[in-house]
Amino acid sequence: MTIHFIGAGPGAADLLTLRGRDMLARCPVCLYAGSLVAPEILAHCPKGARIVDTAPLSLDAIIAEMQNAHAAGLEVARLHSGDLSIWSAVGEQTRRLEAIGVPYTITPGVPAFAAASAALKRELTLPEVAQSVVLTRTSGRASAMPPTETLAAFAAARATMAIHLSIHALDRVVAELAPFYGAECPIALVYRASWPDERIVRGTLATIEGLAGAAPMERTALILVGPALAAEDFRESALYDAGYDRRFRPTGARS
Repeated sequence: MTIHFIGAGPGAADLLTLRGRDMLARCPVCLYAGSLVAPEILAHCPKGARIVDTAPLSLDAIIAEMQNAHAAGLEVARLHSGDLSIWSAVGEQTRRLEAIGVPYTITPGVPAFAAASAALKRELTLPEVAQSVVLTRTSGRASAMPPTETLAAFAAARATMAIHLSIHALDRVVAELAPFYGAECPIALVYRASWPDERIVRGTLATIEGLAGAAPMERTALILVGPALAAEDFRESALYDAGYDRRFRPTGARS
């Protein structure tokens, strides 16, 4: 049988993908990250399913749950928050499964930075303002950053930055980014994007620490920085320009 890793999305239960929902509904065992996955998502589990909150479990214990289910011929839904491609700890689990010959699949989910962008009602890339999004974080107890991956190195491009797991280091984030973006660069803090208790604090690199101090946030807040967050006077994309010749809307005969 198979272990199905499923991205549960950023928080709101209805942001679970249809594929994830259907896969969850057919698995008699569900292992989920209890502190980050909306409880309502578990309603898609089949009646009588074994549902295990992995928050208090070690990696060894989680793999043991998977092995036991596999030996019993039971498929497992392994629910993680957000999307599995970044900071999901999926890599260490799949490495273990490959070593013992247990098959698995991966179903992507809506990432937190996309939910934060939607909450802000802002596109993170705008023509001639920003065409790149840097997804990064600062060092923490669980994992240090590689020495070449610094905020300053990424900030030199002045791209839009989505800084995860770093609200506790907001003062350091501001200090490292300000020399590159300038004190008036827009910044937004999005706490628990898409959850019922979602909160947003907007400001500039010069003002955000004071604003954040008046409404403290915990580790589930995402930091977004860059000119695209407040730009209004930007060039419209050529994609929908009436004079732009493209495959599905040719403006004239092709040579």
